[in-house]
Amino acid sequence: MKRPTVILRACPTYDVPMIRGIVRDALETLDLRPHGRTLVKPNCVASGHYFPHAFTRSEFLEGVFLALKDRATGAMTELALGERSGITMPTRYAFHGAGYYPVAERLGLKVHHFDEASQVEIKLNHPGRLRDSIYIPEPVARADFFVNCPKFKAHPWTTVTFSMKNYIGIQDDRHRLIDHDHRLHEKVRDLQFVLQPRLVAIDAITAGEGRMLTPKPFHLGMVILGDNQLAVDSVCCAILGLDPMTVEHLRLAFESGFGPVNLQEIEIIGDVSLADAQKRAVGFEKGLIRVEDYFQGSNIRAYAGPPPADGGHEYCWGGCPGSIEEAIEILRMYDDATDQKMPPVHVVFGAYKGPIPAKDGERVIFIGDCATWQGDIHGRNVQIASTYVDRSQKNPLEAKQPDIFSKMISMETLLWKARKEDVVRVTGCPVSVAEHVLALVRLGGLKNPYFDPNEIFRFTSAYLSTRTRNAIARLFGRPYNALSFDGRGDASQMPLGTLERST
Repeated sequence: MKRPTVILRACPTYDVPMIRGIVRDALETLDLRPHGRTLVKPNCVASGHYFPHAFTRSEFLEGVFLALKDRATGAMTELALGERSGITMPTRYAFHGAGYYPVAERLGLKVHHFDEASQVEIKLNHPGRLRDSIYIPEPVARADFFVNCPKFKAHPWTTVTFSMKNYIGIQDDRHRLIDHDHRLHEKVRDLQFVLQPRLVAIDAITAGEGRMLTPKPFHLGMVILGDNQLAVDSVCCAILGLDPMTVEHLRLAFESGFGPVNLQEIEIIGDVSLADAQKRAVGFEKGLIRVEDYFQGSNIRAYAGPPPADGGHEYCWGGCPGSIEEAIEILRMYDDATDQKMPPVHVVFGAYKGPIPAKDGERVIFIGDCATWQGDIHGRNVQIASTYVDRSQKNPLEAKQPDIFSKMISMETLLWKARKEDVVRVTGCPVSVAEHVLALVRLGGLKNPYFDPNEIFRFTSAYLSTRTRNAIARLFGRPYNALSFDGRGDASQMPLGTLERST
C-alpha cells in the first residue's frame, strides 16, 4: 500500500476562496472525489461569544464544502453537515453560534443534528474492545464519503484533540457519556472501527491552546490535510514536539493497525515544511494537567485518587477531574469575579487516601460514583463509599438523553438540601462539565451562564426545538433504527463500500 499523505499548507486568514483552493488541491493530490452520501463533521463542541476558539470556523467549512462540490461528480447524492455539540448544549444552539446555518443555506447542504437523529447499532469484534457494539447516528452509519474537519486544539483529558478525538462527536449524549471515564482513550479507539474518513481537513489557522472548551487563541496560520487520520494526528503531534505514542488513543489506534506514527512512513508535502510548522507552534500550551495542579493558587483545593481498577489507570483523565477544570474556565470567561466569589472549598475524586485539611466553615465535596474516603473532617468521622457500577452492567439501550434543565433542578435540589452540611456527595460517572458548572454556580453564588440574558432566548428556542423533535420521533418513530451494521473502520485503508445489513 502507498504511504499515507499529510499536506501542510499555509493559510494566514479565514479566506474562503483560499481555503477552497487549498482543499481542492488536496483532493486532487489525494485522487479523491466525493460520492454518494457525503458527510462533513466539524468540531463544534461549543460556540458563540464565550467559546470563540472552540470550534471549526464556518469560513473553513464553507471552503471545504465548495472544494467538495468542485471535485464531485454526478455520483454524489447528498452533501451534508453533521455534529453533536457538548456540555448538554443543543446542537442547534451551537450551530447557530458557529454561523453554520447561513453556510448550509447558501450551499444547499443537508444539516444533521446528531442529538435528534435515529441511532444505529454498530457491531464490534476487535480485540480489547470495551463493548460488543456501540450506537451512532444513522447519518454517520450510512455515510459513503466521510470528511473529518476538526479544530487543532489542546485537551485537558487527552493532551491534544485533532482528528481521532473528534470522533466523540459522532455519538449523541446518551452514548457519548458511556465509558467517558478513565477508559476514554479506549472508547476513542473503539469509535475508529465505525468508519474511517476519506479526507481529514484540520482548521489550524487559529488553533486553541491550553484547554478544549475555552482555549486561548494561537495563530498557526495553517490547514492540515490527509488521507489517514492517525498519520495526520501523528504529524500534528510532531508539530508540537509531542511523541504520538504518549497520547494513549493514538497509541491504541496504532496497535490496532489504523496507520503509522513514524514520520518516515508518512509522506509529508505542501508549502509549509515540518520544520517551519514546528517553529510556528513554539510555545503552544498542551493539555493534561492533574486537577490538584490546575487549582493551585485558587480557593478550590483538589484531591484525586485512582479510579476503579479496571484498565490499570492511576488517574481518571477522561472523567470528573477534567470536567471541573473546563467548568471553572467557562465560569471565569463568563464572570470576571469567579475566583474572588468562590469560597474555600475542597473537591475530592476517586479513591483518595490522604488528608483533607478543611478548616471550619470550608465545605468538602466528593465528586463522582467512584469517590471513596475515610477520615476526620471538622472533628467528625466521615466515610464515603463507592457507588460505582461496573461498565458491564450499563446497558446502552437504557441510557437516557441528558437534559440541562433537569440537571439544573437536580443540582439545585441536592445542594439546597445539603446547604447546612459541610460534606456533600455528588454522584455520576462522569459528573459532566454542565453539572460542574451548575454546582460551582451554586457553591460560589456565581452568575449562571445558562441564564445569560443575551443568549437565553436562543438557547431555550434551540432546546425546545430539539426536545419537540425528539418527542415526535418517540411518538411516531423510533429513537433507535432497527438496523444493525458491522463497522467499516477495519484499519485496512481500503476504499469504503456501501454498508450491508448484518445477518
